[in-house]
Amino acid sequence: MDKQTIVRIASEFVQTEINYVSSDKALNEELAGMKIFDEPIFAYGAADDEGFQLLKSPSVIGEHFMKPREWLPSANTVIVYFFPFTDEIRESNRKVMSWPSNEWLHGRIDGHEFMREFSLFLNSRLNDEGYKSLVPGLDSRFKSTGFTSNWSERHAAYICGLGTFGLSKGIITEKGTAGRFGSIVTELRLKPDIKKYNSIYEYCINCGVCAENCPAEAISTEKGKDHKRCSDFLDIVKEKHKPYYGCGKCQVGVPCENRNPKD
Repeated sequence: MDKQTIVRIASEFVQTEINYVSSDKALNEELAGMKIFDEPIFAYGAADDEGFQLLKSPSVIGEHFMKPREWLPSANTVIVYFFPFTDEIRESNRKVMSWPSNEWLHGRIDGHEFMREFSLFLNSRLNDEGYKSLVPGLDSRFKSTGFTSNWSERHAAYICGLGTFGLSKGIITEKGTAGRFGSIVTELRLKPDIKKYNSIYEYCINCGVCAENCPAEAISTEKGKDHKRCSDFLDIVKEKHKPYYGCGKCQVGVPCENRNPKD
């Protein structure tokens, strides 16, 4: 399997019914059939990239972070991917900045299920072709406590060359920040991508619009992001829409919504 085949598999998967809101789940009937994601972008990193070791530093994630070869000793490559939300989802969430749109809630929760199914599908294809592979975020060893975990999609995306962090702690890719990330660790040996950046916040222009948009006032240009404030607001949304929740105001109406603002 090569990079072109992986892109083709993803392009075909985007067209399947799981990428569309089903009528039985639609929060309002006009959202039935709404498409969630556009086609993704990928990046490929070496399993032994020294960046993964740096994530074990207490100032980054911590010793509990597991490097690719701690998940899979024979790993050669980390595949990371970003599925951007459709225009419909992004535009709907710009209309009222104090509360997430129903479209965005579908993107957050039904989109999460899509990401799970795509990751398992691609992982299965890799294994079927003889390359041991696994999805760290879906592995039985994956652990998330508070605001930290032993694998991070965002940090893996940064290390592999998919994008850099922004003020809101999201990853800014060439297709922006509004969407979802996933990753696979595999024996398949693919040439690592050359990173187009040198520093962790290189794509962020520090405009502060995400801070202005945040209904929880959880972001500031001086202190960055307060994860507790953000989480508390999500809990309020979940109380009203359970099992749906989300916000995403820091990802819409900003220069990095669907592009790299420095391009």
